[in-house]
Amino acid sequence: MKPMPDFLAQVHDPRDPSPWLALYLDQSTPLPDPVKAAWLADSSSGSRQYLLPFLRPLARMAIVLFQVCKVFVPRNWSHSRLLHRLLAWGLKRFVSPEANWLILRHFHLGSQVLAFIATNSPVPVETSPLEPEDLDALKDDMFLKHDLNLFNFVIRLNQALRAKGLELKKAEAVDFSMIREPGVRLEDMPKGRLNFLDLQSAIELFTPLYQLMLTDNDFWRAANSLQLDETIGIYAATLLDAPEHLILVNNKHPLVPLSTLRAGHRLVIHGLSTEMLHCLLVKFRAAREAGAAGGHL
Repeated sequence: MKPMPDFLAQVHDPRDPSPWLALYLDQSTPLPDPVKAAWLADSSSGSRQYLLPFLRPLARMAIVLFQVCKVFVPRNWSHSRLLHRLLAWGLKRFVSPEANWLILRHFHLGSQVLAFIATNSPVPVETSPLEPEDLDALKDDMFLKHDLNLFNFVIRLNQALRAKGLELKKAEAVDFSMIREPGVRLEDMPKGRLNFLDLQSAIELFTPLYQLMLTDNDFWRAANSLQLDETIGIYAATLLDAPEHLILVNNKHPLVPLSTLRAGHRLVIHGLSTEMLHCLLVKFRAAREAGAAGGHL
């Protein structure tokens, strides 16, 4: 069993309160307690505190250098399969159990959110769910497929709506059947002596590699898929008629592309936004099952 995070094991000292305990106990951010504990344990790690400040500027410098280098290679130069094998290898050997768990969860949660929107939209929409059971499953171009899924879903949904002259609106009877807890478990993640790297440091390290081994088009699309967080949040809020829940689903305006230099940080926000949106859907489902949803559903 995973040891209790330090901020939960320590006795509260009013003269030296733990900011991590405050964030964990605060209920304004919708996250399940196990997810919040894992997120904050990863965020409060020594790797996040001492290593990330050095890695981040080096990673961003590497992005600039790789961009210059790619001017001299063929436009369609890409090694996606090798990239994903390297990512899976690095995650298994160097990344913390909490970070790996959150990464695997992200694919499941993202697939469920898209399935929720597709099922409750007034038009049929095809989805391509990604539900990796372990880190080895990521070798199957999983990160690239995830980015493609987001854009393909938005295109398919809106093509179908436009073809029928319809718009998304509050669903008459909301279907939550696809919203569930993923089967991946924290205790199954690798726990070797070198599994110390926190989520943000790992993402900052892997982002230049992602840029180097994919085409410019694939990397640009991956970076700008993060700006669809608001779009997906608006779709879900429209179906639920609950726009007030959009405040924490925020990753910049979808119509204003940003520099890829901040892609690592924004990817972390993307993962957290997905967790929060999924948690909100779980709460709406629970309210429905308890018969307490009233006019909101």
